[in-house]
Amino acid sequence: MKNIAHHLVALLVTLWAGSLWATGYLAVPILFHALPDKQLAGMLAGKMFSVAGYLGLICGIYLLIYYIKQAGTASAQLRIVSAMLLIGLIFQFGFQPAMNELKAQALPLEVMKSALASQFGMLHGISSIAYLVESLLGALLIIKSR
Repeated sequence: MKNIAHHLVALLVTLWAGSLWATGYLAVPILFHALPDKQLAGMLAGKMFSVAGYLGLICGIYLLIYYIKQAGTASAQLRIVSAMLLIGLIFQFGFQPAMNELKAQALPLEVMKSALASQFGMLHGISSIAYLVESLLGALLIIKSR
């Protein structure tokens, strides 16, 4: 049974980190490059980030419980998973809803007013940095979990 749990952890770590990388650094850039309608690309990207975010939260909760049971609170993996989960929660329930609200406010205007564009750009920049940090932590988690 312990062997199965260990293999599941390896799969979940890979799934979580892989979904971050595949979504943020492969699929979404392709959407913006290939689709002429940038609003459609943005809408699809938002959906993809949302699905990847929920997947990460599910993986992260399982991993958090696993690492607490395995090593208590002193494990490096536990600290990494905790940081990734925190970033994921902020991204999923903070940045994404705020960015969606700004897009919804701007959409009826058919152009983003400068104040809305500025706020959106700031949130997008901060969320991009947070996403990069979460992605790098995912790589570190894979290395530490070997």
